[in-house]
Amino acid sequence: GLALAAAFPPAGIWPLAAAGPALLAIALSGRSLRASFAVGLVFGIAFFFPLLAWVLNVAWFAWVALAAASAVILAVLAIAQRVLLNLPGWPVAVAGWWVALEALRDRWPWGGFPWGRLAMSQATAPTRGWAAIGGTPVLTFAVALFGATLAWAVLTLWPGPATSAAPRRRAVLATLALAGTAGLAILPAALPLDPVPAGAETTVVAAIQGNVPRARASLADQVSDYQTVTQNHVAATDKLAQEVSDGKLPKPDLVIWPENSTEIDPTVYPPVYDQIASAAKAIGTPILVGANLQNPQRNAGVLWLPGTGPEPHYYVKRQLVPFGEYIPFRSIISKITSLTQLQPVDYTPGRSNYVFHLGQIRLGDVICYEVGFDNLVRSDVQDGANLLSMQTNDATFERDGQTGETGQQLAMARIRAVEHDRAVVVASTTGYSAIIAPDGQLITSSGTWQQAELEARVPLVSYTTLADRVGPWPEYVIVVLTVAALAYAAIRQQAGRRRTTPVN
Repeated sequence: GLALAAAFPPAGIWPLAAAGPALLAIALSGRSLRASFAVGLVFGIAFFFPLLAWVLNVAWFAWVALAAASAVILAVLAIAQRVLLNLPGWPVAVAGWWVALEALRDRWPWGGFPWGRLAMSQATAPTRGWAAIGGTPVLTFAVALFGATLAWAVLTLWPGPATSAAPRRRAVLATLALAGTAGLAILPAALPLDPVPAGAETTVVAAIQGNVPRARASLADQVSDYQTVTQNHVAATDKLAQEVSDGKLPKPDLVIWPENSTEIDPTVYPPVYDQIASAAKAIGTPILVGANLQNPQRNAGVLWLPGTGPEPHYYVKRQLVPFGEYIPFRSIISKITSLTQLQPVDYTPGRSNYVFHLGQIRLGDVICYEVGFDNLVRSDVQDGANLLSMQTNDATFERDGQTGETGQQLAMARIRAVEHDRAVVVASTTGYSAIIAPDGQLITSSGTWQQAELEARVPLVSYTTLADRVGPWPEYVIVVLTVAALAYAAIRQQAGRRRTTPVN
């Protein structure tokens, strides 16, 4: 579990994403079903508690509850993996088990929590091209297959090959299996996957990171704090406008501000409206503003046009954060914790995606947490987006100085770039902000807790990858086959018990 946690940022040692599944399979081998639950629970605790340590910045009980719940889900399903280990060729079934585990966690409970997917640890790995072929579930499958094959090789050769012919054959077979699955995992690195056409249209985009006050404001000072955040983004945009005016930078065609760059609804509060209008006028370019809208409360991306103001159509965040943007079982929770005081009013989710049209740009936007959900990003591309953005506010999770949450989100955005072959603009209040090329490479990026203005020329790609064309079907097929394999393994195991039961 600790090895797998280290595969994700901030450590980011991506080969350990295969080591984690390998060690889990070894630990489960030969266990009873009850012991398999215990092994899975220990693995889950060792994995999720360090992976999600940044939730401590919200509340210690939020961290414990989220990590513990995730660990319990893994522990229950670890029983299923133990059953799958009885099958011949079980590494394939175990790889499917990881896809099924992630499919469940991505959807349940309360809409799912997609942190800790094997695929999202591979942003800098040669395996990442599988995301463009079959989406993130296929990338997870490839990583888990190598890990499971590694476990099989260890269990096959343990305590070590002897000099007899049979152990030598096992050693040769194990070596060939490892080489084959390793080659399969990194195969996309050798393939010309969806290269950007030489004559592709391009555009200049900018991301603004205004920074926020690091100390938490009291309830009495929150309005002043919110105004400071917006003013910081205005100041950074004005700085970019001055550099453009001085000829140091080209004029961007689009500027992206992060989520919560204005916590006060600019459509009902004239001073904030005027601040954003002045920034748009200075840069002379549309700005996608992350705004909290009221009546009802919504987390939105609003396109602000210079000299005109906000467009009437905007994007509203669809996948809300449970216990963050809305409180399940609010009446019960309010009697147990103070979470309801942190979020006194539930946000209203959006009902659909929205692609912004700005000249040749077709912008698909997701907000923060949404980047982890396959269907949300895919819907923008299928509706014609040739550029993607992620607006995020990482300040809440970084106040103790760690960069786990923002680093994990950036890694997800890089995988999305590869999966859909689109440039991605990441705008964060406090960092990391970045502009990502369609191959997942960082064109430019910022540090954390600093003001930054990022600008780059990116391609506008209109075709769809194989992953976009097949959609969610690879995940569905893998999950169905894994469930079928589990059913077969359970029946086979039960039949074996009947044969070995003595008859009086």
